[in-house]
Amino acid sequence: MTKPPLYYGWIVVAVAALVLLLSAANRSAPGVFIVPLQQETGWEMSTISLAVAIGLLVLGFTAPVSGILMDNLGPRTVTIVALLLTAAAMIASAFIQTPWQLALLWGGFSGVGTGMVASVLGVTVANRWFHERRSFVVGLFGASTSSGQLIFAPTLMIMASTIGWRWSSVALGRLALLALIPVIIWMRNEPAELGLAPLGSTQVAAAGSLRAGVDPAVMSRAVRSSQFWLLCITFFVCGATSNGIVGTHLIPHSVDHGIAQPLAAGMLALMGGMNFVGTLASGWLTDRYDPRKLLFFYYGFRGLSLFLLPFVTEPAGLAVFAILFGLDYIATVPPTTALVADNFGRRNVGTVYGWVFCAHQIGAASAAYLGGIARDSLGDYGAAFLVAGVVALTGALLALRIGRTPKLAAAAGD
Repeated sequence: MTKPPLYYGWIVVAVAALVLLLSAANRSAPGVFIVPLQQETGWEMSTISLAVAIGLLVLGFTAPVSGILMDNLGPRTVTIVALLLTAAAMIASAFIQTPWQLALLWGGFSGVGTGMVASVLGVTVANRWFHERRSFVVGLFGASTSSGQLIFAPTLMIMASTIGWRWSSVALGRLALLALIPVIIWMRNEPAELGLAPLGSTQVAAAGSLRAGVDPAVMSRAVRSSQFWLLCITFFVCGATSNGIVGTHLIPHSVDHGIAQPLAAGMLALMGGMNFVGTLASGWLTDRYDPRKLLFFYYGFRGLSLFLLPFVTEPAGLAVFAILFGLDYIATVPPTTALVADNFGRRNVGTVYGWVFCAHQIGAASAAYLGGIARDSLGDYGAAFLVAGVVALTGALLALRIGRTPKLAAAAGD
């Protein structure tokens, strides 16, 4: 018997994973460059943190627009535009001289470019191409994001200490341009373009049927649903306690306690490596267990990890924290996207999840900025980390209140 060929959806997954890996590198660059930038310019940490916060906020508000565009135009065109914007922003960053330029490029343009893909690209691809193994694929995309951190955090730190953070930004921009090649050649918007059915389904839809099946009124129903707001609140907590406080301020916190920058960046990479394992496992678990209970465990574990961080002042302790915290840094994504699909329909995931992810980035931006304020006002990050721990535990309790498969999902036709 002839072995069946590789399902083309896995090729699309590989291309999207590459894009997300590079997107993660660009999003993590401010956390790596923040110390050398401050040393070069003498700007206050709150000033630099404001630019980072703007980037996280712009990324968040771009996500729902990107979700709508992907649902209607397909991910291929949106991804091409995103890579072009990201490349332009990173290359132009080499010429930053003033805080407003930092806010415009690190905040505005980079935020839009990375926000157009961010989590929305992976969720859209997973729900278009896969009925089986959908949450596993979402976890795979989360692992790609972790790989971006794993590979680029120490690499960018080494580059920043050798060729400088400015030329390192140019290198990131060039990589974004190179990523256009596989996107243009191999990415497809949906299985129907190739006469295929989603993996695990026997029904081959007509090309463009997913676009036709998008419900234009889904958000008007979603905003009247308590499930939508619980998803937004818990993902706000996720952003505040991951990208916001830890992703932005872990390296400065380490440097404050005498840990060398390259070693601190290596710990960030260790966190990414553990998150690679944790996110893949989360995708596997989400296909089998109640995602609400998984979120309860993830947020609770994260809160306990954050309570340890103020007391981590040596490399050994930082390594322990990186391992513990890294296991669920992005592990919340598979169960959250599964709940979005359960409640609002697979065809509308890009649109609804875009707004849920926006809440994530509002939380990230708030914590990134307030963390810098706390550092300037109190002299260290201790209070900020403890507050973040309390916020994470609150998110754990709220996750148990999220419902599943209400009438909204049935109305969406999935």
